Amino acid sequence: MNKLFLFFATLLFISCSKSEGETEPTDTSSSLEPPEVYSKIYGASQISIEGDFVVIEVDGTPDHGSPYFNTSSSLYENYNGDNPNFSLNPNQINAFNLTYKIPLNPKEASNKSSTRLGSMGVALNGVALFNQYAGPNQPLTNEINSFDQYNGHPERLGTYHYHIEPLYLTQENGKDALMGFLLDGFPVYGPEENGSKVTNSDLDAYHGHQHATSDFPEGIYHYHITDNDPYINGNQYFGTPGTVTQ
Repeated sequence: MNKLFLFFATLLFISCSKSEGETEPTDTSSSLEPPEVYSKIYGASQISIEGDFVVIEVDGTPDHGSPYFNTSSSLYENYNGDNPNFSLNPNQINAFNLTYKIPLNPKEASNKSSTRLGSMGVALNGVALFNQYAGPNQPLTNEINSFDQYNGHPERLGTYHYHIEPLYLTQENGKDALMGFLLDGFPVYGPEENGSKVTNSDLDAYHGHQHATSDFPEGIYHYHITDNDPYINGNQYFGTPGTVTQ
């Protein structure tokens, strides 16, 4: 009797253990979709969520013409801008596999960090956004003369980028539209707001301010592009920057 009881008790234990194992699988994958606003980054090959970050993958090349493309490219275009002092720099546009990881829920940093040389953000067309310097503490005074008709140019390795207003985007989307995001996850808007030109005096030390926008109706801190130094961002990020790798 005792042996028979133990036999059935053992079968019951094995059956329950198996059922529990089958109904409680471990799933560490994320099913989160990026917020709709990130779909405006049409230059991205892929946008996904990884933990607390939005991951944006781009090749960094512009979708507009430029004299910095190889002459065999369909996007090669002679300079036709309005700068009489334009001078082509010796670099050509190259494509790279760039991955931006920016905070999904950006917040003001308690300790602000400086922007660096190289990409500090990404524009909607996948082009890198650079700060106000041509080199370490070197203003853009002379470098501006190498900007093409859309205000971009490539650095020595071929990374095309904008330091100032990306004219192609403001022409296509309007001067008050979303232009991209900086590495700290906060959005960048064009040089106009509510039908008026934005000046540096309208912005804080980080070149932004906070209120509702069409993309963020509940309000968010955001940067603005202006026509005076520092153009896109002050010397420091308002939030904590993520990373860009290639």
